[in-house]
Amino acid sequence: MIVMKFGGTSVQDAQAIDRVAAIVRERLHERPVVVVSALAKITDQLLAMAAAAGAGNREMALELSRSARERHYSTACDLLGTHAFEQIAPELEADFNGLDELLRGVVAVGELTPRTTDTISGFGERVSSKIAAAAFSQRNIPATHVDSRKCIVTDSTFGKAIPQFEETDERLKEKIKPLLDRQRVPVMGGFIASTREGIPTTLGRGGSDFSAAIVGAGLNATRIEIWTDVDGMMTTDPNLCPDAHRIKCISFEEAAELAYFGAKVLHPATLLPAIQKNIPVLILNSRNPKNEGTRITATAPKSRNIFKAIAAKKRITVVDVVATRMLMAHGFLKSIFEVFANHRCPVDMVSTSEVSVSVTVDSNESVAAIAADLARLADVKYEGRKAIVCLVGENIKSTPGIAAKVFSAIPDTNIHMISQGASEINISFVIDEDAVPDVVSRLHRTFFSQVDPEVFA
Repeated sequence: MIVMKFGGTSVQDAQAIDRVAAIVRERLHERPVVVVSALAKITDQLLAMAAAAGAGNREMALELSRSARERHYSTACDLLGTHAFEQIAPELEADFNGLDELLRGVVAVGELTPRTTDTISGFGERVSSKIAAAAFSQRNIPATHVDSRKCIVTDSTFGKAIPQFEETDERLKEKIKPLLDRQRVPVMGGFIASTREGIPTTLGRGGSDFSAAIVGAGLNATRIEIWTDVDGMMTTDPNLCPDAHRIKCISFEEAAELAYFGAKVLHPATLLPAIQKNIPVLILNSRNPKNEGTRITATAPKSRNIFKAIAAKKRITVVDVVATRMLMAHGFLKSIFEVFANHRCPVDMVSTSEVSVSVTVDSNESVAAIAADLARLADVKYEGRKAIVCLVGENIKSTPGIAAKVFSAIPDTNIHMISQGASEINISFVIDEDAVPDVVSRLHRTFFSQVDPEVFA
């Protein structure tokens, strides 16, 4: 069996879902499980209505909900026709009435909790999967809607819940495998899950990819397909470099590094369950299904190019901790990183000198609180509007003089931090955010003016 995940732009309207149905029909002989995201931009709209309700703005929250309701009704009606739409309409009506009731409750209580935010933000996948399943059935695809919240079990870390794989695998075998054995096509919403007590949770933004990998690993899929609106992973962001090349094949390790450091095609956590089960992941384009996309496997063919790709991660803050007397004291570094752990703030890069420690983190509202806690240990300063540029490729570890080649291509760029060696396939450095377009373009010209046709398209 295979898992096919379709992102928000692949299910954004009736025409897009119709394309998805045609793609799924061609894979019926491979026993697909389909995972869908919310309609494009709906999750943002749900978070906006949750925020409005939390701020006491009842009218705005309900107006945003009404707009979302109309869009889903219109999409379903266009897909199904009036008669078939009337069959699914009462269920959609009940779902949206429940959403409105929850929003009114948030306004009445005057508080928006992380638990309630998860319930609201996961609403898009709940309804998009029902609409997709109905559309498939009408197009002679034997589809059955499955509520992901009854299959994927997580802890109660609302907003970015951690899957409990053993229980999840058991539920997938119990609820999905019998459908596949009867030649049915299970259709599930991505991103959403629940605790073992049944309280709704989410896997974090972009978590539909993660859902697909969890399902694929739990059912030992032969491959996982991530369908999006681009032809695969590229040598860099095509918006920065229109001449970027498609990568035909890339290793799990390389793809995970790129995903973490800003390659938007893939969610960073997606690959973990697939790596553990050695399941190939394909990145494909629902608007161009004949394109072979990018294949991600445990090992990739050797490339004549040093790097596979360049990624840039913006909205980075550099935090400098300076302690002339304390740096080498026993437990000092542990104390620093405990502060970040207490704020649940992951660190991207670390650099140390005799008297200072510098780290990079995603810019968010907790940076000021982190700095205040660190100030109890040492002198602290932090600066935002930075970006990490990351060059990835397995050839790095076997090619001497790489750093010299990289930095000689951008000699006039102000470099704030450099990291090489923590990963043998990654050179990363920090620059000012507004320098990203120029720096990435120059590096791409330097390292991808000629490409290995076996690896790049």
